[in-house]
Amino acid sequence: MGHTLDAALNALITQVRLELTHRASQTGEASSNLEGLAYDIVQGFADELPRLRRILDSDIIAAYQGDPAARSVDEVLLCYPGILAIIHHRIANLLYTLGAPLLARVIAEIAHGETGIDIHPGAAIDESFFIDHGSGVVIGETSVIGKRVRIYQNVTLGAKRFPKGVDGALEKGQPRHPFVEDDVVIYAGATILGRVTIGRGSVIGGNVWLTHSVPPGSNIAQAQIRASGDSDGPSI
Repeated sequence: MGHTLDAALNALITQVRLELTHRASQTGEASSNLEGLAYDIVQGFADELPRLRRILDSDIIAAYQGDPAARSVDEVLLCYPGILAIIHHRIANLLYTLGAPLLARVIAEIAHGETGIDIHPGAAIDESFFIDHGSGVVIGETSVIGKRVRIYQNVTLGAKRFPKGVDGALEKGQPRHPFVEDDVVIYAGATILGRVTIGRGSVIGGNVWLTHSVPPGSNIAQAQIRASGDSDGPSI
C-alpha cells in the first residue's frame, strides 16, 4: 500500500511540475525552483489526505442517510454519480488551493464528463455534502457551501452578472456565486444566481429562480418567486 501511494505521489509531482513549467513559460515567472515548488505542493496534498478521507466518509454517510433507496454505503460509494463527482472535487479543490489550478480543472472535467455534474474546483464545499441523482448540476467557482447541504439534479449555483475592468475585459476570480449555509436543501431544477446567501436550514423548491438572499429557515416555492417578479436573467 505504501509503495502504491509513493508511486502515485511521484506521478503527481510530475504532473504538477508540468503545470508549473507551462505557467512559467506563459507568464515569464522564474523557473529555477519549479522542482522544489512541485514537491511542496504534493507534500501539502499528502499531508491533507487523512482529512480528505474523513470528509469523504462524511459525504458517503450523508448520501446513505439522505436517500431512502440506498441499501448500503458500498452501493453509495460504487454507484452514485454524486459521490464520484464529490470525490473528484475534494481532490481537485485541494490541488486548486495548493497552487495547481490547471491540474485541478482537468480532474474536475473528468468527473463532469462521467457524471454530468459540473463543479468548479474553486468552489468551497464543507462536509456531509450530498448530490442526489446529479445530472445537470452546476456549481460555480466562488460558491461557498456549508455543512450537511443536499441538492438535486439540474440545480445551478451561478453568477448573476460578470464585472468588467476599465479595459472592458471580464475580471477574473471576483466573488459572484452564492453562499449556501448549513442544512439547506435545494430541490431539482432550482437556479440560484449571484452573491446571495441562502440562510441556514432553508428549503429551496423545485424549479425556483432565485436572485436574492433568503433568511434562515426559509421555504421558497416557485409560486412565491413568480409573485415577487424575481426574474433577472442568468450569467453562469
